[in-house]
Amino acid sequence: MAKTSPGEFIRQVRQETAKVTWPTRKETGVTTVMVFIMVTVCAIFFLLVDQVLSLGVRALLGLGG
Repeated sequence: MAKTSPGEFIRQVRQETAKVTWPTRKETGVTTVMVFIMVTVCAIFFLLVDQVLSLGVRALLGLGG
């Protein structure tokens, strides 16, 4: 493997970053909001599933009543 100089490495990094399609500010904002919505939906879903399973286990074992 050939070694490259630090200057050559920096030049190659700049070339590669120029090829990247960066998201717009609006796209980043929409994606961020969607992530927060999905995290909230998943958290509520797992809370409900946990509560139902907990209720079932308590009823089955006769605990807490």
